[in-house]
Amino acid sequence: MTAATFSKPVAGEASRTRAVAAASIGNALEWFDFVIYGFFAATLAKLFFPTGNETVSLLLAFATFGVTFLMRPLGAIVIGNYADRHGRKAAFTLTIVLMMVGTAIIAVAPTYAAVGIFAPLLIVAARMIQGFSAGGEFGSATAFLAEQNPARRGFFASWQFASQGITTVLATGVGVTLTSTLTAAQMESWGWRLPFIFGLLIGPVAYYIRRHVDETMEFQRMQVSRSPLREALSDSKTRMLVSFGAVVLCTVAMYTVLFMPTYATRQLGLTASGGFLGGLLTGVIQVLLIPVFGALSDRTGRLPIAFVAAAIMLVLVYPLFSWLAADPTLQTLLIVQGIIGVLMAAYMGPLAAMMSELFPARMRTTGLSISYAFGVAIFGGFAPFINAWLIEMTGTKLAPAFYLMLAAFISLSALAAARRLGSR
Repeated sequence: MTAATFSKPVAGEASRTRAVAAASIGNALEWFDFVIYGFFAATLAKLFFPTGNETVSLLLAFATFGVTFLMRPLGAIVIGNYADRHGRKAAFTLTIVLMMVGTAIIAVAPTYAAVGIFAPLLIVAARMIQGFSAGGEFGSATAFLAEQNPARRGFFASWQFASQGITTVLATGVGVTLTSTLTAAQMESWGWRLPFIFGLLIGPVAYYIRRHVDETMEFQRMQVSRSPLREALSDSKTRMLVSFGAVVLCTVAMYTVLFMPTYATRQLGLTASGGFLGGLLTGVIQVLLIPVFGALSDRTGRLPIAFVAAAIMLVLVYPLFSWLAADPTLQTLLIVQGIIGVLMAAYMGPLAAMMSELFPARMRTTGLSISYAFGVAIFGGFAPFINAWLIEMTGTKLAPAFYLMLAAFISLSALAAARRLGSR
């Protein structure tokens, strides 16, 4: 495969900036379609999973949220291998199309009251398509960003997670708007469909942007592997395991933030809009600070920043949740989520670059996709379900802190292993 197969190489800072904007906007829109389901889980539980028991219905809705993460490894394997053979651009153009298909199904799906068991089956099918798409999105978009400028890999790659912060801002902004302007009856009748319709309408914009971006120079210059998957599994098992472990804190923290609107209403007695405001604050912090920490890692190294952030999270998260449970006010919620947001930004800023540097270019998307997909599938996708279940089983509102502490410990161990592999 020759460079002539692709568009002309990316040249110059202006072109790199356009490439980052294209990847980040598409990534933000892709994840918006994916995470908005979690924000409206309580409403969807009533409409698609009625059981007569509110807790059971909510657990079923969160389980359906989690089942998409079982599809992520399959998407990671198929699309990651495709990206390493045919290009990052081709792969993340495919993922946006698949995400739009899943979103369209949810947007028009009839409820359980209208068609019975067919309704939840439709939702599960749509979420599985979205999960397959998301499995390939992270690796292809991260590799594309990381390969823009190796000298500034930390800054450029950090936009992978910063764009997910944009998703949080969009999704929580929509949540605040809808829950503060519509009645509960309106939300259950038609309001819940609006975010999915919004995502569906702007999907073509993301597709257009990605279709008109240049392939990375690093990919065009490399010798393409005949089987990136086999090579990654035979030569880079340890590196994928380290990358997997590093993802754990990132994904548990992200999906705990996703759980917070439900936590705020059910455990703290706050309004739904108040819960969304906390997520909105976290998203703004991520968008603003993740690129800062990513750029800083280009000067100081990836590991020192990530290690300090993970260690502080391990020590501080239990006192934060204890304070929130003792003083369940909107002000306390915003302060707690703000502090967690800063720690998340510090950890995720250098993370994408560190993970990218673990793998050579010829298998980079495959290694990134598989390690991230399995990390998210095992620890992140079911985080809302696990948090809800832990609260129910232990009877304590502090249960989410326990899960975050476990995640921080695992990721700290992975960072120590990354240092032994030569990461800086």
